Amino acid sequence: MTSEEQLPEETSATGKPMVGATPRDVVHIRLGSFALVAVIALGALGLVAGITWLTVVMAVLAVAVVVDIALAVRRQSRTAPNRTTEAG
Repeated sequence: MTSEEQLPEETSATGKPMVGATPRDVVHIRLGSFALVAVIALGALGLVAGITWLTVVMAVLAVAVVVDIALAVRRQSRTAPNRTTEAG
């Protein structure tokens, strides 16, 4: 089930798989997206309930999560498409 566009997996001299994205970046993006949903939900709850401090704290956390996701995406895109890095 490999597509023609998909590159075959390469291995380094030590035998480790080479990937285009580091696992750390993938974790930052995935966990960050889940955290962002929770932060927005709690912020909306605070806004509806009239709890100003909760809304402000969630807004600050949302900005921090968005910056973290943006930095992880930037690290991924900085790697050239034909150049892979060692996994792990």
